[in-house]
Amino acid sequence: MQTLSSLIADYLEVGKYEKQLSPDTIKAYRIDLRQFLEFTGDVWPDKEVLSQYIKHINQTFAPRSVKRKLASVRAFYYEMELCGKLKENPFEKLHIRIRSPKQLPRIIPDQVVQNLLQSAYDSYMPGCRETLRDIVVLELLFSTGLRVSELCALSKDTFQLSDNELRLLINGKGRKERIIQITTKELLQLLKVYYREFSEEIDDQGAILINRRGCPLSPQSVRRIIHKYLKQIGVENHITPHMFRHTFATSLLEAGMDIRYIQSLLGHSSISTTQIYTHVSARQQTLLLAEKHPRGKMTFSLC
Repeated sequence: MQTLSSLIADYLEVGKYEKQLSPDTIKAYRIDLRQFLEFTGDVWPDKEVLSQYIKHINQTFAPRSVKRKLASVRAFYYEMELCGKLKENPFEKLHIRIRSPKQLPRIIPDQVVQNLLQSAYDSYMPGCRETLRDIVVLELLFSTGLRVSELCALSKDTFQLSDNELRLLINGKGRKERIIQITTKELLQLLKVYYREFSEEIDDQGAILINRRGCPLSPQSVRRIIHKYLKQIGVENHITPHMFRHTFATSLLEAGMDIRYIQSLLGHSSISTTQIYTHVSARQQTLLLAEKHPRGKMTFSLC
C-alpha cells in the first residue's frame, strides 16, 4: 500500500490538474494535510489517533481554522474511500462538534472609505500610472464586493468594458460563476482611462490589474495599496480587502436590496452565509421600522 505522504501528494495533483480546484483551495489543502502528516508520522491513523489529532488542533488553532483543517482531512479520507485506497473511513465513527463563536463581519465606516478614496484621488497627477491603478483597485473593491483573489484574477476575457456598462464574469469559490454589472458613469469613465493607459500591459499579460513591473497584481500588493492610503489619512485600524466585501454587502442590505440579490452578487452558495449581514445592519433595520411602519403615522391618546 502507498504511504500516506504519497497518497496526499497524488490527491493534491488530482485536485489541481483534474478537478481544477482554485489555487487558494490547493494551498489550504496542502498546508492542512502537511500538518496532519507531521502529526501522524506518515502512518495511517486509527480512530484513537484521529481523536488525539482533533484534540491537538483544537488546543492550537482558532475554531474557524479547526473546522477548515478537519474539512481538508475529511475530504482527503472521503476521496481515498471512493477510489478504494481505504476500506473503512474512521471519520464515520467519530462524533465531532466544534462550537465557534459567531463573528460578525467587520465593516469599514463610510467616512473612512470616503477619505481613503479621496486621498487616492488627491494623490493623482496626469501620467501617474501607479496612482491611477491604486484608485481603480480601491474603487473596484468598494463597488463590486469581489474577493481579493477574484479581483487579481480579472482578465481581458472576464472584464468586459463598454460605453454603457462594465460586466465582470467571476469564477468564484467552488468554480461558481456569477456576473456583476456596473453602470456608474464616473466609475466607467475612470476604468476607460485606466484601460487605455495600461492597454499594452493588459494585452501582453492578459490580466487587468498590473504592478509596477508590468506583471499581474498580487493579493499582497492589494493589501499594501490599502495600507498606503490608510497611512496617508492617519487611520491605524487594520483594514483588509475582505472588509471592503463586508462593507459592500452591508451597504446594499441597509439600502433595502433583497438579500437574495446580495447573495447572487457575492457568489454565496447558501443564503445562510449571506444572512450574517442582517445582524450587522440591525441598527438600520430599527430606523427603517420606525420610519416605514404604518403605526408611526397613527396617533392615539389615552383620555
